[in-house]
Amino acid sequence: MVMNPKQVFLSVLIFGVAGLLLFMYLQVWIEEQHTGRVEKKREQKATSVTREKIQEHITNQNSKFHITEGPKGKKENLLNSERPTRLLRKTSHPQGEDGALGKTTGPPTIKLSEKHEGSRTVFKKFNEMKWPLDIRPLNKSLVKDNKWKETDVAQETRRSFLQEFCKKYGGVSRPQSHLFHMVSRIYVEDKHKILYCEVPKAGCSNWKRILMVLSGLASSAYNISHDAVHYGKHLKKLDSFDLKGIYTRLNTYTKAVFVRDPMERLVSAFRDKFEHPNSYYHPVFGKAIIKKYRPNACEEALNNGSGVKFKEFVHYLLDSRRPVGMDIHWEKVSKLCYPCLINYDFVGKFETLEEDANYFLQLVGAPKELKFPNFKDRHSSDERTNAQVVRQYLKDLTRTERQLIYDFYYLDYLMFNYTTPFL
Repeated sequence: MVMNPKQVFLSVLIFGVAGLLLFMYLQVWIEEQHTGRVEKKREQKATSVTREKIQEHITNQNSKFHITEGPKGKKENLLNSERPTRLLRKTSHPQGEDGALGKTTGPPTIKLSEKHEGSRTVFKKFNEMKWPLDIRPLNKSLVKDNKWKETDVAQETRRSFLQEFCKKYGGVSRPQSHLFHMVSRIYVEDKHKILYCEVPKAGCSNWKRILMVLSGLASSAYNISHDAVHYGKHLKKLDSFDLKGIYTRLNTYTKAVFVRDPMERLVSAFRDKFEHPNSYYHPVFGKAIIKKYRPNACEEALNNGSGVKFKEFVHYLLDSRRPVGMDIHWEKVSKLCYPCLINYDFVGKFETLEEDANYFLQLVGAPKELKFPNFKDRHSSDERTNAQVVRQYLKDLTRTERQLIYDFYYLDYLMFNYTTPFL
């Protein structure tokens, strides 16, 4: 069959367009790969510099830098054993870990995934947005009761401490995460204009119950099951909005984060996920942990992943080449909520959870009859994880292992003014 000139022309045109599209795609892919390598090198460099700065600051800082919260915020030392090998004064603060706090000049650039790209105007507005977000005074006009005076003092102390810590190191380095990843743990309640950053094992289940009641999805927090809270997808997350929606809410809503002593949170996560039957954590994490960290493991343990020991779990946590990735239940708060990029208006603590939560509900104008639930979400017959329970788990570790856990979480210890444990 002989093609006429018109057919030949069309064939050449089609192949030419296809080749051009392929070339453009490859060019974009090569640029992305190059950009990723450059950003990774920059982040590694910032990490090294920042760690040295924080180490130097802590070693030389005098005791007046330590801000005391009063009896409610005071934490008991986890261990009464020897002091750690590192030089740490009783009133000093632990060092920060990753390079999230290095110096920078100018506003950070935010990477956007293609599926979330908005209009050019909104993108420009977000690129010009000041990071970190400005901290605003809490609106206390809805609080009529004087009984919250002590809680308010503790709250202002925490906010000021976190703000000063973030200022101390000249702001933050350019975010290495996508914007939508940075806000992916933040839940939205539009009616009362609340943004709540979820920190697992710090009261998050009951907080999500409260958000469901506030948004009209339930009449009582006590009637909402665990599965409805975590798997029902009833609540909206901030990353589900477009750029304009995120920008508006970050600047106008009341932003809250609730944290917990890192050692307690770690032990609580281990007890919940590995000491009770679990159809996800045992086969996914348990099998991988036992296979890598238990010599001569029996066939049954390798097959079902049950019976992980705390020491094995710690080896997994501290391994730079983990056989399975990190999980939000033991991830650092600094990587879940980005508290030096997103200035939270309210910093609650698990150690004073009920007081802090009920005060926050007053601040946002919640119904007077709504109180934060105090029940244990799961395994209600188990003793709550506290300092005494933590000691029992840590005593099976070497001093070096305990120190390495502390090093892993030291940025959380420092940011939220938790007492340095005696290791």
